[in-house]
Amino acid sequence: MYPRKKKKVKQKKRNKKMSSSSSRNAFEDGKYKTDLLTLDSSSRCCKMMPASRASPSPPKQLLVATPVEEGEYPVVMLLHGYLLYNSFYSQLMLHVSSHGFILIAPQLYSIAGPDTMDEIKSTVEIIDWLSVGLNHFLPAQVIPNLSKFVLSGHSRGGKTAFAVALKKFGYSSDLKISTLIGIDPVDGTWKGQQTPPPVLAYEPNSFDLDKMPVLVIGSGLGETARNPLFPPCAPPRVNHREFFRECQSPAWHFVAKDYGHLDMLDDDTKGIRGKSSYCLCKNGEERRPMRRFVGGIVVSFLKAYLEGDDFELVKIKDGCHEGVPVEIQEFEVTI
Repeated sequence: MYPRKKKKVKQKKRNKKMSSSSSRNAFEDGKYKTDLLTLDSSSRCCKMMPASRASPSPPKQLLVATPVEEGEYPVVMLLHGYLLYNSFYSQLMLHVSSHGFILIAPQLYSIAGPDTMDEIKSTVEIIDWLSVGLNHFLPAQVIPNLSKFVLSGHSRGGKTAFAVALKKFGYSSDLKISTLIGIDPVDGTWKGQQTPPPVLAYEPNSFDLDKMPVLVIGSGLGETARNPLFPPCAPPRVNHREFFRECQSPAWHFVAKDYGHLDMLDDDTKGIRGKSSYCLCKNGEERRPMRRFVGGIVVSFLKAYLEGDDFELVKIKDGCHEGVPVEIQEFEVTI
């Protein structure tokens, strides 16, 4: 079904017009109605429980996108990027959730520390909380399927996701991670200037993830500085290319041409940090196509590896999916 050897191709320019929404187009909204919830220390359980068995509040504030229809759904945790808010990912989260997934985005910090150790520790604490707390804060008819748990992250959050999955720095959870996703992951500003503790070892196929399927998504403009005053937001030697290079199979790598490191965020990101997200990185013309691309690739990958439905992932791989909203600059897969 998939090539046995590493394959790298440049896709031909495609018609960027998205096809009409359907159950077989992961790049458009799915069939499930969704809701966006905020959970923190003041949140009350949605499901009735005796006072003596009240569920503990989450360790960090969480943004949750969930289907509202009755059912059992896989759970995807999304870790935000450097100095960003989890709320900046709400449109992406709702897109993925509409295809039958529960999305959990913790706010790991307000002010970033000099290293990612606190983020790694907090991520593990939240993962451990999911088994005892998440179910009680969801709508009564919605059940989280934690046997299909996905860890993902964007930018510095992508680095954190890899660090947790690799169990490198003394923190690990009992909950098994089914698949790992890095959305334009970044390990620092340059080789030798990695944010401590470094994740990249600069040894091909050195990530020992016990055959965990991995998806790495990159931005074509991430390596380009917006102006001489600011460095690239996803610099060479510490970005998606190196993360994919160190993955063992099965691993997938997609790069979107003409879109930047923050182009998967919401159209309207408020506040000083939200406004700065338009100024610090080299961006594409608009965010919606990149956001739809990231959402669609994530959905197609998860359908393939969690549900055994590889219809759309194969079509994307073969370059014949008419719904792809951007030009794919590079594609690699190791199986």
